[in-house]
Amino acid sequence: MKTIRRLIYVEVVQAVAFVSLGFLALFFFFDFVDELPNLGKGIQPYRMTQALLYVGLRMPSHLYELLPIAVLIGTIFVMARFAQSSEYTILRTSGLGPWRALRALLLLGFAFTLLTVLTGDYLSPLSDRTGQLLKARMDGSLSVGTTGAWLKERQRYFSYNVNVKSLSPDGQLLGIRIFEADTRGYLVSLTQAARGSFADDGAWVLNDVTRTEFTNGDSARVQHSKLPTLRWPTEITQEMVAVALLKPERMSTIALFQYIQHLEANSQTSQRYEIEFWRKVFYPLSCLVMVVLALPFAYLHFRSGGITSYVFGGVLIGISFFLLNNLFGYIGNLQNWIPWIAAGTPGLLYTLLSLGAFGWLVLRR
Repeated sequence: MKTIRRLIYVEVVQAVAFVSLGFLALFFFFDFVDELPNLGKGIQPYRMTQALLYVGLRMPSHLYELLPIAVLIGTIFVMARFAQSSEYTILRTSGLGPWRALRALLLLGFAFTLLTVLTGDYLSPLSDRTGQLLKARMDGSLSVGTTGAWLKERQRYFSYNVNVKSLSPDGQLLGIRIFEADTRGYLVSLTQAARGSFADDGAWVLNDVTRTEFTNGDSARVQHSKLPTLRWPTEITQEMVAVALLKPERMSTIALFQYIQHLEANSQTSQRYEIEFWRKVFYPLSCLVMVVLALPFAYLHFRSGGITSYVFGGVLIGISFFLLNNLFGYIGNLQNWIPWIAAGTPGLLYTLLSLGAFGWLVLRR
């Protein structure tokens, strides 16, 4: 049985690696073409080597997105080729029953699941952040949208709405606005700073500060003051600012969970981040679903050249899973669905499909 497992594992791993390499080469070409118009632009001229490096740093994110599809296509190709050459018939007569075959593929699926988790939680966020900082050196800053990132914090007597326009490549905050309100919701002060940095104890050190204080009551007045520096104690860390400036799909599972906790503690909506968190939890498990979905192809009977159509069918199934996964995420965010349902439904549907195919083609026939 060890020899049979080794044969299947080596063939599947080689096929999945080949499919992944082909997809990554295709995405590398598309991303590089998109970067060509930016060459020579920016505060520091954007060079060809920087474009190649930036595109290369995006490959782990593409690998994370493509791994389940590559696992499905690679496993279907191996199983179909075994069936076409009658190798799988020989393996069956050697004692490889349906349940043993399923167990062997599930073990391989767990390995691919672990690889997906490591890529999505460690390699991809690190490479994405490095790539964003590389682009920031060209553009001068890292920002999102036209207004930057918005964060909120509640302290004992006051609440703060914080706007950070962008983050510089060396980690400095640029274009800071801090709106301070009392317990009744009245605006107390507005603090604006050209830039800021993080102190060792987590406080913000603001530079070139303009502070406007509003006094309510009988003697309502507005007082303006300018300060060279101002120290603002806060629990908003540099990681939270970076998270707010990055897309949620580029964040690790732990970073998403911590940011969701921060949003909920400050009474902010976290629907989008919760859906992405549960997608991060469920998405690696789709590798298990894909290997189960590929197993019935070993029990089909192929004519000469018929394997191509089945591999093409595997490509369509993988693309449909990817599209459905994104579609449910957008719809769940718009319709305020329960986050784990919105994130887990595509995987559940394909699990039922794979189990149905296994029961019909393998067990019944």
